[in-house]
Amino acid sequence: MAPLNRKLLRDLWRLRGQVFAIAAVMAAGIGVLVMALTTVDALRETALAYYERHAFAHVFARVERAPDYLAERIRHLPGVQTVETRVVHTAILDVTGFEEPVIGQLVSVPGRGAPQLNRLAMRSGRYPRAGAGAVDEAVVSEPFADAHGFRVGDRLRAIINGRWRELSVVGIALSPEYVYAIAPGALMPDDRRFGVIWLGREALQGAFGLEGAFNEVSVSLLRGTDPQTVIERLDDMLGRYGGVGAYSRADQLSNWFLMNEIEQLRTLASILPTVFLLVAALLTRMVLARLVAVERSEIGLLKAFGYRNRDIAAHYVKLVVAIGAVGVVGGWLVGFWLGRYETRLYAEFYRFPFLLYHPGPRAFVIAAAVSLGSALVGALGAVREAAALSPAQAMQPPAPSLFRRGGVAERSVGRRLDQPTRIVLRQILPGPAAHLRRAPESASRSPS
Repeated sequence: MAPLNRKLLRDLWRLRGQVFAIAAVMAAGIGVLVMALTTVDALRETALAYYERHAFAHVFARVERAPDYLAERIRHLPGVQTVETRVVHTAILDVTGFEEPVIGQLVSVPGRGAPQLNRLAMRSGRYPRAGAGAVDEAVVSEPFADAHGFRVGDRLRAIINGRWRELSVVGIALSPEYVYAIAPGALMPDDRRFGVIWLGREALQGAFGLEGAFNEVSVSLLRGTDPQTVIERLDDMLGRYGGVGAYSRADQLSNWFLMNEIEQLRTLASILPTVFLLVAALLTRMVLARLVAVERSEIGLLKAFGYRNRDIAAHYVKLVVAIGAVGVVGGWLVGFWLGRYETRLYAEFYRFPFLLYHPGPRAFVIAAAVSLGSALVGALGAVREAAALSPAQAMQPPAPSLFRRGGVAERSVGRRLDQPTRIVLRQILPGPAAHLRRAPESASRSPS
């Protein structure tokens, strides 16, 4: 092993306390960075896969009342792939054991099979059937069912269009449309006071007098279609039926909240780790500067024996990289565990039916590059100072510092303070420390 490498190992062992302290701070920053990046990727991949598998629509529109035959005209709009019309209304639910009224979002589903768009992820049970004997069959959203303990076979009372109806729970499901289920006018989700109920289309049409009509339409688009073009055409077509303005998936309430949460995590990934990495860079600079000052004579001997400036610089760069490597490995492990844990928390909060957490190398490479880069930048001054020392200059002790009178500690206020307080003030306030400078190295040399 080369002598400088043996020295490197001895230095790392001798400074092991400081090495692990710096590595711990660096690992904290790397861990937060990896956690945020992997969580962002996992949430986005899970959401997009959920949307794709369950045919989450691209454009939505509400009307007062529109005839069913209008769906065929919408289907012929340029760029439209699939059209699904339905009936959507709110109702008051009476939940046994819960004294406060509960708001229910009633959404129609076809009487036969799953809808073409916004398909449900059935957790248990089945879809409502068609027919006169199944008009009161309902599917309940899983968060609402868990909050009140509903199971398949239970019954639920509701006031639908001013009339009491007793609904039979035949299924419990999740929907890509209600990942973030929030009541109209509410600020936060409340699964005890708001729930989504899916009923048969004919049952809801009859309850609200919408036979042969709908009041909401969902549209999926062909790949590459601009949603805004379809929105403008939909607004023109639905305006006479009381349309209140179509909107894209980006403005759909549940998706908007989810995507904003992902953006906040992305912002967290760029702000919080920076604090830890800046502290790690400052600590690295302090330790390395102190080490260079202590090993001043050794640097002179090494250069006297023929080691070049770049050899000395490479030695101290290796020291910084070794410290950073310890922090990187620790940060990777911590970040992977935290990312998986945080992604599970988000999956439970947003109620995804599945979770995709397969972090790729991108987040780990970015974290390692940023952390090692910050450490090297912090140590650049000390490395440059070590490489610039000439052998004769390095063999002598450093020149003492020169001070100049003045500053807060020497003013009338400072003179009234005791000596320890004045020393502290010199270190933290503008004063003599601001005029601190090194005497020229040549001035400290004895005349020949």
